[in-house]
Amino acid sequence: MFQVRIHGRGGQGVVTGAEMLSIAAFLGGRHAQAFPSFGSERTGAPVVAFCRMDGKEIRLREPIMQPDAIIIQDPTLLHQVDVFSGLKKDGYILINTTRTFEEMGLGEFVKGFRPEHLLTVPASELAMKHVGRPVPNVPLLGAFAALGGLISLEAVQQAIDQKFSGLVAKGNKAAAKEAYDIVMAQEAKAKETEHA
Repeated sequence: MFQVRIHGRGGQGVVTGAEMLSIAAFLGGRHAQAFPSFGSERTGAPVVAFCRMDGKEIRLREPIMQPDAIIIQDPTLLHQVDVFSGLKKDGYILINTTRTFEEMGLGEFVKGFRPEHLLTVPASELAMKHVGRPVPNVPLLGAFAALGGLISLEAVQQAIDQKFSGLVAKGNKAAAKEAYDIVMAQEAKAKETEHA
C-alpha cells in the first residue's frame, strides 16, 4: 500500500487534490481512498488530507501516520506544522515552491533522503499561468504522477476531465503536464548527480 499525506491551507483545494489523486489511482486500475482530516475549515487554516492506493481492497480508515509521500501545497506550513511527522526515510517529499530544500532551511533534515525523492515544483505559478488562479492542487497532481510511477499523467488528465470542464479543464491539464515535465527533469538530474 502507498500512502500520501497532503498538507495545505483552507482554500487551496487540499481535499479536492486528495480526491482527484484517488480518482487517478482508480482509473489506473488500483484501489484507492481519499479522506480529509477536519480541523477548523476556515480559509488559510492548515488542512490535511490523505490518499491511499493499493493493488487490493483497502480496509484501513484511520489517518496516515507513516506516509510514503508528502505533498506540501503551502511552504509556509514548514515551520508551523510538523509536516514530516512519520515520513519514511525512502519517502518522497513534493513541495510547491520555487526555492531549493537548502533555501527553505531543510538541507540538514533531508540529508538521509534519496535526492530523486526530494522534489519542488512552482505549482501556484503554474496554476496562475494556465488557470488564472494560484490554486496549486492540480499541478501538484501532475508532479506526483512523475514520481514513482504510481499514477500516470493520462490518469491525472482523466481525473481533471471528471472534475472540471471547458477552459478550466484545459488549463488544469496544461498546468499538470508542465509540472509533470518539471519533476521528470528534476529526477533525471538527481540521478545523474548521484551516478557522477
